[in-house]
Amino acid sequence: MISSQPNTIANNLYDLEQRVQAFVGAAIAAASNGLTVAEFSELSISLLRIVIATADSLPADNSDKKAWCVQAVADLFDAVAILAVPKTFLPIWWAIRPAVRNLVLLAAGGAVEALLPLVRMAQA
Repeated sequence: MISSQPNTIANNLYDLEQRVQAFVGAAIAAASNGLTVAEFSELSISLLRIVIATADSLPADNSDKKAWCVQAVADLFDAVAILAVPKTFLPIWWAIRPAVRNLVLLAAGGAVEALLPLVRMAQA
């Protein structure tokens, strides 16, 4: 699993921002030889689980917590999504990147709602 090392690194920290930065940094290193769409999805879900678990324990509005989760996936996308694009498609990538990014962030927002009960069950 490509997300095992980023998970381990991020789970050893306590601060939400540090966890996200550590996860993204480890994901960049893990994906240095390229990335598939499935691996990006795995990384995104793993990061969302970490952020949801951390944000759920903080005293804040639920809309803020969801925004933190989506922002974490945006940070991951900005850092590693290009590694999933074959070099021959890079010119097309630059044209469709904003639309793909928006689609990924919309999916992340929906995934937060689906993952929240699962993360809470795992913590119990």
